[in-house]
Amino acid sequence: MSHSQGNYQMLSVVEGKITGTDKKNLLLETLKRRVISMDLKPGSSIDEMSLCEEFSLSRSPVRELIRQLASEGYLELEANRGARVATMSYQSLRNFFLASPLIYTATSQLAATNATHEDIACLKEIQKNFKEAILEDNVEARVYLNNRFHHEIGRIARNPYLMPTLERVLIDHARLGNVFYKAPATHDMNEDLQKAVDQHDAIIDAIEQHDVVVVSELIKAHMDLSRQRMTEYVVPTALDLQIDF
Repeated sequence: MSHSQGNYQMLSVVEGKITGTDKKNLLLETLKRRVISMDLKPGSSIDEMSLCEEFSLSRSPVRELIRQLASEGYLELEANRGARVATMSYQSLRNFFLASPLIYTATSQLAATNATHEDIACLKEIQKNFKEAILEDNVEARVYLNNRFHHEIGRIARNPYLMPTLERVLIDHARLGNVFYKAPATHDMNEDLQKAVDQHDAIIDAIEQHDVVVVSELIKAHMDLSRQRMTEYVVPTALDLQIDF
């Protein structure tokens, strides 16, 4: 098993080997994975009874976890309608692309200020696994590892005020990645993936050098790449059709 596969499989524990309170942790991590992998579509309803049966839990702990996931941004709660997966509307995507550069820049700048040798080693390990996931064409793993990369930068920033917002941003970052990169691969998409890899390497170098200015410029370029990919997905190249009158 490769490093990337091993790290990705940490997201879901084999059911049947979990007992007691660990069932709640399994349910929590499984629901998060299903949301960010788009197994649960934006806006879809959460069936409490099915979850109770699947994870052998009573309704009380299931509802508790649903409330927790709603507070973290994975789910939405509406009076008299139950829980549903957080929606992805035009407004939410607009807010994402307005907020994410600010959050990523702030956390990266603080990471460049605070990073230790151990922090850099951890980032490099995640990046190695990210590269392996790309080589293996494992879309879910590379989306997950990309999120781990940015989440680790947030941890290195060591600012409790920024982390909740970063974690909320990462939910939609992962969902966007799953939408775009599950599309048929093209030459341009492969080029963008290599650019993203190179940018990750450069971001690590800038953080290791404690270079706040350079890391800010790199994050801006990194987010511009994501924005460009979204634009290409939403506004595809027009079909070349001959219409005779």
